[in-house]
Amino acid sequence: MKTERITFAGHDGSALSARLDQPDGPRLATALFAHCFTCSKDIPAARRIAARLAAMGIAVLRFDFTGLGHSGGEFANTGFSSNVADLIAAARYLEGRRMAPGLLIGHSLGGAAVLRAAGEMPSARAVVTIAAPFDPAHVTARFGPALQRIESDGSAEVDLGGRRFRVGRKFVEEVSAENLAPAIAGLGRALLVLHAPRDEIVGIDNATRIFLAAKHPKSFVTLDDADHLISRPGDAEYAAGVIAAWASRYLRISTPAPPPGAPEGVVRVSEADPQGFLQDVNAGPRHHVLADEPEAYGGTDRGMSPYGFLAAGLGACTSMTIRMYARRKGWPLEHVSVEVTHAKVHARDAAEGTGPGVDRFTRLIRLDGDLDEAQRRRLLEIADKCPVHRTLTQGAQVETKLAPQGAAAQGQG
Repeated sequence: MKTERITFAGHDGSALSARLDQPDGPRLATALFAHCFTCSKDIPAARRIAARLAAMGIAVLRFDFTGLGHSGGEFANTGFSSNVADLIAAARYLEGRRMAPGLLIGHSLGGAAVLRAAGEMPSARAVVTIAAPFDPAHVTARFGPALQRIESDGSAEVDLGGRRFRVGRKFVEEVSAENLAPAIAGLGRALLVLHAPRDEIVGIDNATRIFLAAKHPKSFVTLDDADHLISRPGDAEYAAGVIAAWASRYLRISTPAPPPGAPEGVVRVSEADPQGFLQDVNAGPRHHVLADEPEAYGGTDRGMSPYGFLAAGLGACTSMTIRMYARRKGWPLEHVSVEVTHAKVHARDAAEGTGPGVDRFTRLIRLDGDLDEAQRRRLLEIADKCPVHRTLTQGAQVETKLAPQGAAAQGQG
């Protein structure tokens, strides 16, 4: 994906720091992401979700609320209403670039903010909350003794996870008075609620109350034993995949026409984990899989290996070719299955281990149905005529080009 660093004016004119993650191919929709309380746009869960959506053609704007991360302004002067206003300002910025958001995603208190702000964004068709509170005032329970000082002095420093923030009375008063129930009931958009039953920061009962207050269409997916910040890579990947699959239904994303010279479209592969080997593999907005290496080879085994995909292509093409031939002949073929294995063997003398190594794919084909021996032999011959088989045995040309330097630099953001 290509990441653009941008700034836009927040609710009070302060410069808000943002990242706009754009697809490598055509942009098919836009999402707006709101981070959790005192977090930033760059937490791992936000990065993974943005990368996954960008891979399927959805641009994602994620930004730091006023006074947080790299954004300007004073956090002590902000409140829940200012978070909502910052979200609306972000949506208007996107509208100015003809990228009005169709999907809103909010994490924790950011989830409460998107539920409140959605009514001010006509372009939004779908809303996702992750570990969001039904009652925003829950965050004040973490302030401890500082809550009394905020009330008496107007502001006080609060220790949140080892980091100190100055919180003002305005914030406490606004979250304490906030009632999200009417906004949720009148949301008028598809809603996806994601929450972990073991969330120790925002209890699972909050997700239940949000879900019950909302009208259909709505969905509730549990994040099992994930923590509140969705900090484990596997949990972030699962959340990203669920959001991507769910959102594609409500954003009405259509498959773009293939570019000239590529009748089957473009397959795009991008790193999902630069520290390992996990890859996002996308063929248009509707088809996504993960590629990886086994743990023994430094991967995380969350997807097939590259050779696994090559074997899958051979197996699928073999089955399809046999089916098309049997269908055309009117033969009673009930079911086809193909097992494919791959190994390196020595071309000249496998027993002695001499000669150059070559790749050997072995297919085991099962044909079910009332077929006679002649028909079975013919279908076995037809298997060798599948296009992928021919490509592997006859060879192919691979042309490699380097992307422009500017595009590569953007992708590192």
